[in-house]
Amino acid sequence: ALTAFLTILLAIGIAILAYPTVADLWNRMHQSYAVAAYVERTEDMSAAEKERLIDRAREYNAEIAADPDRWHLSDAELDEYRRTLDITGTGIMGYVTIPRIKVRLPIYHGTDDTVLQIAAGHLAGSSLPVGGRGTHAAVSGHTGLPSARLLTGLDELEKGDTFAFHVLDETYTYRVDRISVVLPDRLDELDIDPDADYATLITCTPYGINTHRLLVRGHRIPNPTTP
Repeated sequence: ALTAFLTILLAIGIAILAYPTVADLWNRMHQSYAVAAYVERTEDMSAAEKERLIDRAREYNAEIAADPDRWHLSDAELDEYRRTLDITGTGIMGYVTIPRIKVRLPIYHGTDDTVLQIAAGHLAGSSLPVGGRGTHAAVSGHTGLPSARLLTGLDELEKGDTFAFHVLDETYTYRVDRISVVLPDRLDELDIDPDADYATLITCTPYGINTHRLLVRGHRIPNPTTP
């Protein structure tokens, strides 16, 4: 009986130790499937259809930039937001890559916890990630979750590092130019500059305490060329 008890106890201990690794692998697999399905859907679309969707997203960004109350969208505005760039009906609008920390995550509309537990979420009220002067896209993700890495390691980024959004068949690359830690209500850090093309990655900090937000902002640069 004692041997059986110790065996069960050992099995439970191994399961607890293995959980973070197994859970992260499971989530990475589903993230890869989500991105692959998005890319496949994009490839099935005509050039005219993709151009129409990008044009609508840019129109939406112009509307957002002119809205003084853009952080408090009405139900009708939220419905319009969720429809824009949702080409699969799942809420995914594209994906983000961060080369320095080897991140490749789907981006979904909104930052509900159901989204942030498995992927990155686009902050409603910020510009959609399709570039252009007078835009500032904001994408948020968790760090330090036992079940998924997500944006863990974002604090390792330095000025000069890059990240990119991939929407339809377009890539929008940003070079980090400002890193700041602010209180959660400091939305002025996400202001839109009419003459700039900015994007900001957001996560909670410090690990496990989460009283502040780490903001990693970049400005748009030409896409790097591969040899």
